[in-house]
Amino acid sequence: MNANATAASAEQAPPFRADHVGSFLRPKRLLEAREKFKKGELNADGLRVVEDDAIAEIVKFQEDVGLQSITDGEFRRTYFHVDFLAKMGGVKTDIPVTIQKPDGTLELAPPIMRVVGKVQHTQDIQLADFNFLQSQLAPGKTAKVTIPSPTMLHFRGGRAGISKEHYPELEPFYQDVANAYGDELRSLAAAGSTYVQMDDTNLAYLCDEKMREAARARGDDPNELPHRYASFINRVVAQKPAGMRLAVHLCRGNFMSTWAAQGGYEPVAEALLSEMNVDAYFLEYDDARSGDFKPLRFLPKGKTVVLGLVTTKLGQLESKDDLKRRIDEAAKYVPLDQLALSPQCGFSSTVHGNAIAVEAQRAKLRLVVEVAQEVWG
Repeated sequence: MNANATAASAEQAPPFRADHVGSFLRPKRLLEAREKFKKGELNADGLRVVEDDAIAEIVKFQEDVGLQSITDGEFRRTYFHVDFLAKMGGVKTDIPVTIQKPDGTLELAPPIMRVVGKVQHTQDIQLADFNFLQSQLAPGKTAKVTIPSPTMLHFRGGRAGISKEHYPELEPFYQDVANAYGDELRSLAAAGSTYVQMDDTNLAYLCDEKMREAARARGDDPNELPHRYASFINRVVAQKPAGMRLAVHLCRGNFMSTWAAQGGYEPVAEALLSEMNVDAYFLEYDDARSGDFKPLRFLPKGKTVVLGLVTTKLGQLESKDDLKRRIDEAAKYVPLDQLALSPQCGFSSTVHGNAIAVEAQRAKLRLVVEVAQEVWG
């Protein structure tokens, strides 16, 4: 292969200059089918037929707006993390409940995952879904599989959420989880998967002083946790199959257009960007809550940061000039060729969806594609 061909191949490797986090607003017929399934009026095969049809449609939607990486919209999931982690051996999830706040408004208590046995990969979790997605793609498009970060099994419950009977020490826990993730990545790679994104709220939460205090209350040191989580994820990266690109997306909360955490990336930047061995980072930068771009100075050569400058929480469309100005600001700390552009999060991290219209979803993705073309060519 000549030098030009090598450069072209590197340019085409994900993440792409215009990329996205992965989830999309569910169509009405899919929501209705899920409700029927919950009531026992539709069986699993019947639900999957509706899911397949909706996924074929969302694949075409992504291709039509000009995206290179294509997901299934997370249309088979209720929550971005629970549906995956609940299929791991040794993991139990508590179904979320709606609670009434002091002011009388209702709020969904987040689902909690508990480790009640040895964590194992007992089934290929995403394989059938990936195979269907791959079958729907136009030539030249890349299927992206989104899965929750392994840190989700530690952060919410801390030590108390992990069985002391099965894990008197945490070292074997981290390795068992990494091995289970390695098995999952190998099953995907064998089917042709080359692009996987791990969604992580925990490192972003550790940018928020309230969340850091909550970690202290659970007995964890918020200054030490980012380094521990980088090491944890590196155990997964060590098992990454050849030819697969692995990205991490940091999220500050995205349930029905709400957010859970705020604060710049400085408290986690060195562990995240310098110590973690993933190929790329999707970082939320859609408003002032995310801080400035200075933490990007820790990014080594060979890695990519995808700037989440376009919000999925609000329908108002950003201006091209503002996006280009912010990309220029980020490029003061990271070479432009190590940057890309995306929305800050998915449009529907849970089945409920954000408070945004389908047409706004389309407009925002087109904006990302057009700005990326104008900035990077």
